Amino acid sequence: MNMLFLLLALLATAGWITSTVTLRMRALEDRADRLERRLGLVLDHFGIEEPEPAGLDDVRALVRDGRTVSAIKRYREITGAGLVDAKRAVEALDVSRRA
Repeated sequence: MNMLFLLLALLATAGWITSTVTLRMRALEDRADRLERRLGLVLDHFGIEEPEPAGLDDVRALVRDGRTVSAIKRYREITGAGLVDAKRAVEALDVSRRA
């Protein structure tokens, strides 16, 4: 019985810690999103454009050759972006190339 109580207490503590960490992470993500929006507004206000990362010409060449997967991989290497963001960026490059 004592062991069961300890196990339940351990599970409850683990659940509480997990929920606390999850809530904190969500709050930090929301704060980072707000800061990014504010930074974007400041850059727009001063007419500052974010420079292209070095090596983006490699990505454009891969897109021109129809090597989309390689282009996404190279974009991720250059920028450190996640898979979804890299895919969107490469697709945007492909669309702008076709236009």
